[in-house]
Amino acid sequence: MGMTMTQKILAAHAGLESVTAGQLISAKLDIVLGNDITTPVAVNEFTKAGFNSVFDKDRIAIVLDHFVPNKDIKAAEQSKQCREFACSHCVSHFYDVGKMGIEHALLPEQGVVTAGDCIIGADSHTCTYGALGAFSTGVGSTDMAAGMATGMAWFKVPSAIRFNLTGSLPANCSGKDVILTIIGKIGVDGALYKSMEFTGDGAHSLSMDDRLCICNMAIEAGAKNGIFPVDDVTMKYMEGRCERTPVIFSADEDAEYEQTIEIDLSKIVPTVACPHLPENTKPAAELSDIRIDQVVIGSCTNGRMEDMEAAYETLKGHTVAQGVRCIIIPATMQIYRECVQRGYVTAFIDAGAIVSTPTCGPCLGGYMGILAAGERCIATTNRNFVGRMGHVDSEVYLASPATAAASALTGYITAPKEV
Repeated sequence: MGMTMTQKILAAHAGLESVTAGQLISAKLDIVLGNDITTPVAVNEFTKAGFNSVFDKDRIAIVLDHFVPNKDIKAAEQSKQCREFACSHCVSHFYDVGKMGIEHALLPEQGVVTAGDCIIGADSHTCTYGALGAFSTGVGSTDMAAGMATGMAWFKVPSAIRFNLTGSLPANCSGKDVILTIIGKIGVDGALYKSMEFTGDGAHSLSMDDRLCICNMAIEAGAKNGIFPVDDVTMKYMEGRCERTPVIFSADEDAEYEQTIEIDLSKIVPTVACPHLPENTKPAAELSDIRIDQVVIGSCTNGRMEDMEAAYETLKGHTVAQGVRCIIIPATMQIYRECVQRGYVTAFIDAGAIVSTPTCGPCLGGYMGILAAGERCIATTNRNFVGRMGHVDSEVYLASPATAAASALTGYITAPKEV
């Protein structure tokens, strides 16, 4: 029996000729990732276990992004612990104020991750890097600690669901609408501990930013990872960027999938996930009576350059609706700089929005946009659980940057084509 892309990567890193779904393996790691929330816990476990050195200072990435610049004393203490650990172990990929970005946008941008890698991160959205043809998945801080010390991790090899994408997206839709549509179709546990493998001609039509967004939210369907095949789009993105030579794995023709789900991209419409689960999706056009108080455009899901472009194209020359707070957060300093150079920041400010340095901030109810009781936000983030962005009686609606920006102008949930 043949292997899927994910199974081939895991087999190679386990030093095995083949693996099968359900098999327990120990695999070598290419990158171990942590952030300012999860790294301190991992450092404590690292110390408790008696470790005194990391397996490879160039294979560990620590990104301060959730509460940076620090929002309070606790955040400052956590960041200080990360800085001290990174310094004492000469961690090459340490990103602090001035260099940092939202981790899952920053690592691909900086070439820290590449095709064929096996990556763990103490953050659930580590599955983002499957867009590059890598196996990447979120783990707990204890696994991060062990990974930093040994360069190894254990996995149960996942079975796979194949999503055969055909056609191409309408002009007013993006990868966010694709993944919300898929989650709405299969549910938040529809791919539980499975690999979501995206194939077909439609997959090749998607931009790298779209693919990164789609893989980022694989975890919202319960998946172990999401992954795209490496093609010309991937290779162009990685050219001159990645630290290591990409290793390309392709699924065997007789690879076993639990099921194949057909997705016609040409039929995708602007889609919104309503409170309080990502699976509670509806077309944006059906929600025009929902008034909003806040808009957030950013996060590890949708803070990339194409997302900023979508927001700019909608907001330029217009004004955010009275009573709406519009918060725009470029995901990395490089993206922030490009927004400044292109004049996007000026256009956003002229429209009545604010622009922040990179941070996860409001996505997890941290800072830079907390909701009060009864308030509603439409956001390009990835989760809309009860209390996710503030008060337990607030509501979060998930959408694409184009839909969020269109909604900022009307004060109601609005499909992009309606502005």
